[in-house]
Amino acid sequence: MNWLHDISYLFGGAFLANAVPHFVSGMMGRPFQSPFAKPPGKGLSSSTVNVLWGFANFVVAYLLIARVGDFDIHAADQAIALGVGVLLIGVMSARTFGRFHGGNSPTCS
Repeated sequence: MNWLHDISYLFGGAFLANAVPHFVSGMMGRPFQSPFAKPPGKGLSSSTVNVLWGFANFVVAYLLIARVGDFDIHAADQAIALGVGVLLIGVMSARTFGRFHGGNSPTCS
């Protein structure tokens, strides 16, 4: 059963990492891509939509990390599962959104 908890922590890490750019962009008053934009994930959503979407991701992350099993940051398998979730969604987001913001092939000036 322990591996099921680790899967939950992996997805919790992914939701936690996904919450950050949406919430921060929204708080800064900047539009950002979201699943609610047209086209989804490519168009921009308002800052308010991004704050709400970021907060929803924080809630899901909390539920998956703090309410499933007994998460212990000192347990290597649990911390690794959480970290891998953060890393995977981070790299995926960097590649996906780098297309729109020039991050995949930066130019030196």
